[in-house]
Amino acid sequence: MVVVYKIDRISRSLLDFTKLAEVFNRHGVTFVSITQSLNTATSMGIFMLNILLSFAQYERELTGERIRDKFAASRKKGLWMGGVPPYGYRVETRKLVIDKERAAHVRWIFARFIKIGSATDLAREIASKGLRTPRGNRIDKTYLYRMLNNRAYIGEAVHKGNSYPGEHEAIIDRKVWDKVHAILTESPRKRAARSRADTPALLKGLLFGPDGAAFSPTHTRKGGKLYRYYVSQSVLRHGAGSCPVGRIPAGEIEAAVIGQLRAVFRQPEIVAGTWKAARTHVEDITETDVQAALNLFDPLWEELFPAEQARIVALLVERVDIGMDSLNIRLRIDGLSGLARETMPAPMRAAA
Repeated sequence: MVVVYKIDRISRSLLDFTKLAEVFNRHGVTFVSITQSLNTATSMGIFMLNILLSFAQYERELTGERIRDKFAASRKKGLWMGGVPPYGYRVETRKLVIDKERAAHVRWIFARFIKIGSATDLAREIASKGLRTPRGNRIDKTYLYRMLNNRAYIGEAVHKGNSYPGEHEAIIDRKVWDKVHAILTESPRKRAARSRADTPALLKGLLFGPDGAAFSPTHTRKGGKLYRYYVSQSVLRHGAGSCPVGRIPAGEIEAAVIGQLRAVFRQPEIVAGTWKAARTHVEDITETDVQAALNLFDPLWEELFPAEQARIVALLVERVDIGMDSLNIRLRIDGLSGLARETMPAPMRAAA
């Protein structure tokens, strides 16, 4: 037996109760309401039961409409109506209040997105800084897009796609918001292409395998991480196994080449050759000047933007040949002299 105080305590939906009644009948279960005497064995009893359930369903739907109308009216007034507050805010006395520390993170996220234009790259930077959601979860690309599209940050309250002035203080300036959304209106594929252009492969067009075929930069993503490689054109055209060195991790080969360049700059014969080439442009330059200029390569390198690093590598390196267990770098002497002139003091550059 199932006993309830009133019929609407078990359901306020006529359809749902009909299904329940079928289950009760199938299993020999009696249904009783202790405040409503209904004999469901008679046609009048069933009729009265349906009337009571219809009124219960009407009351439920009317209550829902009133709640939704009150919620909409409150949102139009800009009131906070509960739920999880946006990152950068906390709730005090049923109002959104700015959390200064997290609000600074929000401003940095918006400004950084304007600069790099990639939510994927920005998510990696956020992870490296150790920033997490208020619940301790990782701030991934999905969470970032929700942040960048949350109009609460410009002081607005949103209800069913409509925005109203909120009673809370804005974290993001409207000009910053407009710049972010100008970027978001672009195709994600275009933004990804531009992001790759901002971080070019250092050895593009310079790397060759044992069979003389050039290597092309490529990348793949696994688990939200970007893995960069250089792949032999032989492999791309004829499949795996067509070249003894088919694919090389980009980070490893680029680090090896840069390491070799750093070592080369300390060799006396390279300094002498660079000095000889530089004298054709600057007559009074000394070998000591050239050595000092080349020695600046190490401390300057890490401060350069990726595009500038790629320009310098193309200036210095004519070709990189990879063997099964060897790496051969062919330098440009004129490029070395050009780099020496770029890193010389201003008065000497003016003379050049």
